[in-house]
Amino acid sequence: MSEIVKSEVKAEPTTASRRKFFVAAGAAAVAAAPVVGARAQSAAVAVKPSPVVFKMQGAWGAKDIFNEMAEDYVKRVNEMAGGRLKLEYLTAGAVVKPFEVTDAVSKGVLDAGHTVAVYWYGKSKVASLFGSGPITGANADQTLGWMYAGGGLELYEELQKQLNLNLKGFFAFPMPTQPLGWFKKTPPKTAKELNGFKYRTVGLAADLMQELGMKVTQLPGGEIVPAMERGVIDAFEFNNPTSDSRFGAQDVAKYYSMGSYHQAMEFFEIIFNKDKYNALPDDLKAILRYGVEAVSSANTWKAQDNYSKDLQKLITKDKVQVSRTPKAVFDAQIKAWDKVVAKLEGEDPFFKKVLASQKDWARRVAYYSFFNDADYKTAFEHVFKTKLPA
Repeated sequence: MSEIVKSEVKAEPTTASRRKFFVAAGAAAVAAAPVVGARAQSAAVAVKPSPVVFKMQGAWGAKDIFNEMAEDYVKRVNEMAGGRLKLEYLTAGAVVKPFEVTDAVSKGVLDAGHTVAVYWYGKSKVASLFGSGPITGANADQTLGWMYAGGGLELYEELQKQLNLNLKGFFAFPMPTQPLGWFKKTPPKTAKELNGFKYRTVGLAADLMQELGMKVTQLPGGEIVPAMERGVIDAFEFNNPTSDSRFGAQDVAKYYSMGSYHQAMEFFEIIFNKDKYNALPDDLKAILRYGVEAVSSANTWKAQDNYSKDLQKLITKDKVQVSRTPKAVFDAQIKAWDKVVAKLEGEDPFFKKVLASQKDWARRVAYYSFFNDADYKTAFEHVFKTKLPA
């Protein structure tokens, strides 16, 4: 009995020691937890991967509103990408000239570009159909619909494959109808009066205006005013009242003729080197694609605000004589388009295929619009007690 008691007495200090050890160890673990957590967090920060950086160049001068519109896209992508992807934007000429952006992106000299498809029309006249093609009756917004819902994007990619262009492209901002342009003297009122003008435009619009008797020179926006000053051209179009006035159109011409069929349904082309694009994870690809849709709306609202204000400024401050292009010129353009189209369709079956797809879309979509749209012009004249040009 005494042996048993002695054994139990000896056991008590051992149990107590063990309890003290576990309590002390637990306290030490709790105390160490913030330190361990901080170290783990620090380690996680230390191994955070650097963002994928894409260098994107625009085809636009630093002062052009198109440059701001490109930057609007860059801003949206960079914010949505959360630091994992970064677009670094460069203005026209930083790496290559405006008409060279497509080749530079395809070859990997640039990772991305903000331009218009008509700027690589020299590779194939079909390129001009993706924004600057023959008039179909559909406006720019409806034609942009063809790109995404009517098969246009697939045909665009088929053309890229034919030309070995290593690109992934999207389209944004249905541009308002581009004016007939700027003239040093009273603008032409008939088709006959178009004959002989030395005129700047681009893409298939060049074919159209040549058919009407103009002598056409294709130039990027930044070269237009110097060419006008040197007498290389004596009339030109670029795009809109804001872009035109920012590069000084009003300083070399005082007559501005609004409305035309030469470029009535254009939009921006936002392109990426296909290899670089394909290497991205799916969520970053989605940001690049759907960021285009987001900025398309933002660009439209910016254009509405700026174009309208700058047109009024040209009239009131710069004393530019703004007029509506006469119906006789519109009629002549339609007939000239018929001749240009017939020639090109005969030369290139793929041109015919793409234009047929676009016309099928316009036949249905524009038809709906003409039957359904309210008569906004009559309403405007009633509300503001004015009579608009015919």
